[in-house]
Amino acid sequence: METRNNMTGFVLLGLTQNPKLQKVIFAVFLVVYIVSIVGSVLTLVTITASPLLGCPMYFFLSHLSFTDAYYSSVNNLKLAVDSFHKTKTSPFNECITQIFGEQLFGGTDVILLTVMAYDRYVVIRKPLHYTTIMNWQLCWLLIGVVWVRSFLHATIQILFIFRLPSYGLNVIDHLMCDLNPLLNLACTDTHTLGLFVAANSGFLRLLHFPLFMGSYVVIVRSLRTHSLEARHKALSTCVSHITAVIIFLVACIFVYLRPAATFPIDKAVTVFYAMITPMLNPLIYTLRNA
Repeated sequence: METRNNMTGFVLLGLTQNPKLQKVIFAVFLVVYIVSIVGSVLTLVTITASPLLGCPMYFFLSHLSFTDAYYSSVNNLKLAVDSFHKTKTSPFNECITQIFGEQLFGGTDVILLTVMAYDRYVVIRKPLHYTTIMNWQLCWLLIGVVWVRSFLHATIQILFIFRLPSYGLNVIDHLMCDLNPLLNLACTDTHTLGLFVAANSGFLRLLHFPLFMGSYVVIVRSLRTHSLEARHKALSTCVSHITAVIIFLVACIFVYLRPAATFPIDKAVTVFYAMITPMLNPLIYTLRNA
């Protein structure tokens, strides 16, 4: 048994122990990371260097791109590097930092996507009052709420980890350091802590999912008065947005909205919300917009 004070680090088992498959996984993960970071940075630079930043939609999109760039660096780069090595180790402090970054930027992504859906709801439902409703005071207030809420969310999660007195083993059968795998290693009853994690992480995603879907349902219903071409274009864009968010939120809800436990499918689900969504966001929210 190792206490938290003398814990040197954790060993991650990753997706596979097959050396040949590890090379393939490394190549795939590296490509996903490069696409994610290049797409996010290019989107951020394009918006900040042009008059687009004066539009609330692109103001929120710039923050989403900033968040995705850091989210990819916290998760995707580490996953790519780890998949290249036969023995995947993560020092305790590095593991805690990764969990904090994952929860901070992941939570920011969730809330930002909901804010962007609300922005689209206002522009479709009340186009004549859009500039009045989505004024800059409200935009900055929403961004402030997003970051404060995400910071508190991530801090609470880290406090859960530091409450664990000791760990029996240091081998994590997962892709990366995460809350549930660490709770399962703890030499104490983590049932109550697992419920807190589910309430803090799971309900954050679960709360925003109906808000997001509700706004897009209203948007789609409002399109009945538009021309066939406008409806087709708007529906095509909405479906892309909804698909990306469903992949992200459903995967997160599946992992976090349950007592502390790990299943073999968690590794595949983690790939979707930690790697695929940050890569899709720049593509969907730029190429699918006029």
